[in-house]
Amino acid sequence: MMVTISLIKADIGSVGGHIMASNEILNLCKERLEEEKGKLLIDFYVTRCGDDVELLMTHENGVDAKEIHELAWNTFKEGAELAKEQGLYGAGQDLLSDAFSGNVRGMGPGICEMEFEERPAEVFIAFMADKTEASAFNLPLYEIFANPFSTAGLVLDPKLHDGFKFEVHDVKGSRKIMFDTPEESYDLLSLIGLTDIYAIKRVYKKSGEIAAVASTEKVNLIAGRYVGKDDPAMLVRAQSGFPATGEVLDPFARPFLIAGWMRGSHRGPLMPVSEKDANPSRFDGPPRIIALAFSIKNGKLTGPVDCFADVSFDEARRKVNELADYMRRHGPFQPHLLPPGEMEYTTLPQVIKKLQDRFEEI
Repeated sequence: MMVTISLIKADIGSVGGHIMASNEILNLCKERLEEEKGKLLIDFYVTRCGDDVELLMTHENGVDAKEIHELAWNTFKEGAELAKEQGLYGAGQDLLSDAFSGNVRGMGPGICEMEFEERPAEVFIAFMADKTEASAFNLPLYEIFANPFSTAGLVLDPKLHDGFKFEVHDVKGSRKIMFDTPEESYDLLSLIGLTDIYAIKRVYKKSGEIAAVASTEKVNLIAGRYVGKDDPAMLVRAQSGFPATGEVLDPFARPFLIAGWMRGSHRGPLMPVSEKDANPSRFDGPPRIIALAFSIKNGKLTGPVDCFADVSFDEARRKVNELADYMRRHGPFQPHLLPPGEMEYTTLPQVIKKLQDRFEEI
């Protein structure tokens, strides 16, 4: 059957600062989605990564369905009201409009959705990150779908051997471009390494079948001011013609630096953690990511497996803490502090503006 998976997330309020969404908010979201199960929705799963509420929904309405987006929007709005009642920090932070306009794109929440014909044994992994930027998935997506040193199937599996197609978005210029790999790997890398401008939005098989999708909404550009980091989510299909689950997860065992962390203004390592450990507290971090693996049949979910709870990621977490110590050593200096172009939508410009009249010509 044709099924759609929609993963829509938003920061609508957090306990104790930017640490975690409250259990009461999560329970409210579960209740609202449960009311639509068997009607608008086939199935759902509600969780959180740090202070972001994550709504994972399966249905038959296709991508960008008004009914699904409206359900998510109304759920977030009600959750934000509860956050205000609880006195939570940043209540309604990612809801940048008062009225739903048919689609939540451009309204604050992050969205990643994919529609496909179910395989007999369909596997997908939902990734959710906190305290990081929209392009945080650039490096792992390249390793998953284009790097044979990470994904052995690109060499060994005839179903993967032809490579994949990457859809890259210029998040500041509202443009997109397609690349074929391995043929255009160097051209692809020339862009996606510039993570402040370019973000991988989708990956396809050469046949056109969807393989992965990430949220690339930059909430600061939408709002025109700093209101929190983008905290992206991602859906990746695995097994039987796609990279194996273990190949999809492997890039996160080698920590890498991303932009975000405290006040969205610092570079830091991305830490793979279990659901229960997705509570970024040290300097509002280090940035966290969770990975939940599901099986799906006729739209019904089995799982999830909390992938990063695996002890094989303990060494990655140790290295992240070591890297966090090293980066924090730099304090307000680059490269820990982001360069000016990436600080444009933080609170720093207000400080620079105050100093403008004190500059003198040399």
